Amino acid sequence: MSDQATISRIETLAQQAEKVLGKWLTSSHIAFNELTLQCSAKHLTKVATSLRDHKKLQFAQLIDLCGVDYQDYKDGTYEGLRFATVYHLLSVTHNIRIRLKVFCEDDDFPVLPSMVDVWPVANWFERESFDLFGIMYEGHPDLRRILTDYGFVGHPFRKDFPMIGNVEMRYDPEQQRVVYQPVSIELRNNVPRVIRDEGFHHG
Repeated sequence: MSDQATISRIETLAQQAEKVLGKWLTSSHIAFNELTLQCSAKHLTKVATSLRDHKKLQFAQLIDLCGVDYQDYKDGTYEGLRFATVYHLLSVTHNIRIRLKVFCEDDDFPVLPSMVDVWPVANWFERESFDLFGIMYEGHPDLRRILTDYGFVGHPFRKDFPMIGNVEMRYDPEQQRVVYQPVSIELRNNVPRVIRDEGFHHG
């Protein structure tokens, strides 16, 4: 399919989505040959259900879900909400993909409704987003860590998470078990040193 035909299909999808979801959407734009929709947290369930069920859309498959931390975005000039979840959806019926982005309304306690009842596969994806970003998913049947250990402190994909972590684990021969303790590594600058040859020119 030509690029022009692809763009035409995406523009048609954008029109259909705005017609079906317009009252709930806060923005809609095309980026990287894919339509990105945005809605508020309070309308997420309605938007997700309509994306899945409406005959013009039929995004029955959730391909992926990821948390995003916008702290220091655009070199610190960004002033919007900090945490968001991005849902990547596929319509097998129409052979097209779409993105849905939703921001959490509270930076200190980011929370969104769980999409497990809309797309059951969201279960483990939401657990990963909770584990790594600390985003809560209200209504999730079993929201607990999935990648880090049970004794892990913090959420390692947050921009303000220390590179050396908060706790470390070691085997204690006296107690004959693994124990957790504060990190003993000295904090150091991990910014890579960039060497530039100002006199270098391409031939």
